[in-house]
Amino acid sequence: MFGVSTVAGAVSYSRFSKPQPTVFQKDSLDLPRFLENGSKRVVVVGAGLAGLACAYELSQRGFAVTLLERSPQLGGKIASWSVQAAGKTFMMEHGFHGFFPQYYNLKSLVTELGIVGNFLDLKSYSVVFRNNEYAPEVFRPSHSAFPWNIVDLAISSPNRLRWGIDLTKPGHWQVFRAITGFQPQKSFKRLDHLSVAEWVEGDFPRGLYDLYFLPFAKSSLNAPDVMSVGELMQFFHFYFFGNPEGLAFNGTRQDMGTSLVQPIADAIERKGGKVVTGATVSHISAKQGQIKSLGYQTGTEQTVPFWVQLNPYLEGDRLDYFGAGDRVYAAAPGATEAVSLTCTHQGCTVQPQENGEFHCPCHGAVFDRQGRVVKGPAKADLPRYQITQRQADQVQLVSAAHETLAQETLEADYYVFATDVPGVKQLFTLITNDVDPSVQSQVDKLCTADPFAVCRFWFDRDFDWQHSDFASLSGYKLTDSITLYHRIQDEYIAWAEKTGGSVVELHAYCYKEKEFPDQQTLLATFEQELFEIVPSLQEATLLHRELVNQKNFSGYPPNSYAERPETLTNIPNLLFAGDWVKMPFPCGLMERAVSSGLLASNEILRREGLQRRSIFSVSPEGVLQI
Repeated sequence: MFGVSTVAGAVSYSRFSKPQPTVFQKDSLDLPRFLENGSKRVVVVGAGLAGLACAYELSQRGFAVTLLERSPQLGGKIASWSVQAAGKTFMMEHGFHGFFPQYYNLKSLVTELGIVGNFLDLKSYSVVFRNNEYAPEVFRPSHSAFPWNIVDLAISSPNRLRWGIDLTKPGHWQVFRAITGFQPQKSFKRLDHLSVAEWVEGDFPRGLYDLYFLPFAKSSLNAPDVMSVGELMQFFHFYFFGNPEGLAFNGTRQDMGTSLVQPIADAIERKGGKVVTGATVSHISAKQGQIKSLGYQTGTEQTVPFWVQLNPYLEGDRLDYFGAGDRVYAAAPGATEAVSLTCTHQGCTVQPQENGEFHCPCHGAVFDRQGRVVKGPAKADLPRYQITQRQADQVQLVSAAHETLAQETLEADYYVFATDVPGVKQLFTLITNDVDPSVQSQVDKLCTADPFAVCRFWFDRDFDWQHSDFASLSGYKLTDSITLYHRIQDEYIAWAEKTGGSVVELHAYCYKEKEFPDQQTLLATFEQELFEIVPSLQEATLLHRELVNQKNFSGYPPNSYAERPETLTNIPNLLFAGDWVKMPFPCGLMERAVSSGLLASNEILRREGLQRRSIFSVSPEGVLQI
């Protein structure tokens, strides 16, 4: 009776008292917070959220920080850039991003920067199913921990009788225990060898998979057939079962660069930090097992050799294709030169034609067989590259241009690699002299996920929409979500009020290259599915469209957890940050990137005897242990 009363009391408490975040790291000693005289230098490579968070924290604590970003824009996967559309300049992004309430570490940065007003509450979040296979699911803010969040979901779900859960079946009970009893080490040891697709082939509640597992698995930007079950259990624990905040989230009032990225960069520079865009790391020197110096160059040409893989899904009689997403290169078999197929107008991938020309599927630019502009809106020719080495399935390229680029070499006390997966692999090809081979091996085994694509459409009229302004979509061949930008971001709202138009974005989280080998196929499929999702738009005039597709998101395949790199490395003055880093607590997507950057900064603070930043997460383990 005492035991039952204790459990009942705990459950009742979890219903009426909002659980608080778990503190992952907190120093028990009252240590100094600031480094004197900027006596320690740190180089951070990569200015996505991980690199920005790391550079921000260290710059605020008195370190001399240099932040290097290869792209012209800061932000990585949340970068923004200007595009011309419908007679106006707009800011474009790599797709809509939602800020969930359990993004505790990201929210703490937002609060410190005083930019809370840059975000708006989207109130609810819908999952809409094709052909009305299921009634739409609607998620709203919650203040209840497990098991009450499941009770609330069951009460609110119109599909609760179709979940298909039968806890008298051993298989269903094991599934329920796995998703509600996440423990980092045990869950990964038990489930990391399986893909999600393999796991659900057995005795698995079908409704549960269709309603929650499939749409949420894909929203991790990893497809079920190549995603570890252990990783999905962490994802579910962080976003739902261990999360007392609910699934509604915030969006940004302006583009991500304006709302979040630039305020972080400004804070770094106000403290004397140096932020460099268009910076390509050219060499990394090692001595006695650690990094001695790092050189970089600035300019538009890629004079640092890099490797690209043969693309087996792009075929032609005249050309071989290398790379993926929006970084594709073409070369004749046996040729010594390759041409970039990235349109110099706004970055779409041009398509080869029978007459040897290249046509842009997005805005109509035409290039001849040498990559020279024949027809605008592009003004610059396609870049050409020398092929310096060939292997069975890859080539090494270097710019054929002879531009003299500015070079600079940096020496620092600490180096933080905070790039995406292709970026960190490229960095390790540039290290001269020996470093610990185990670190190289870990980096070599990192994977990228299937590519993602975003298509944004401008129309001359609005339309009725009964779901949330951002909604997940399930059951379509390509499309995974829809965003109504003309109801979320200020510049699009103002344009829509003035013109009566609408701006709609479709997002494919992880499409298969074999099914969608080029951007022409992506564009045609997105447009077809948009008219199925919103039939009334077939009568509207399409004013403009923008396509982004890239293959650089972190992959979490089966059997990858054990050897995934952590923040600390066996190279004493090198640390890692990024959403590909093995994290010691549950987190995901943008919060995972920010948290990894703060973990790296905390390790440097610890080594210098300074107070570490408190880092937060949801409860680290589920209630029903497995």
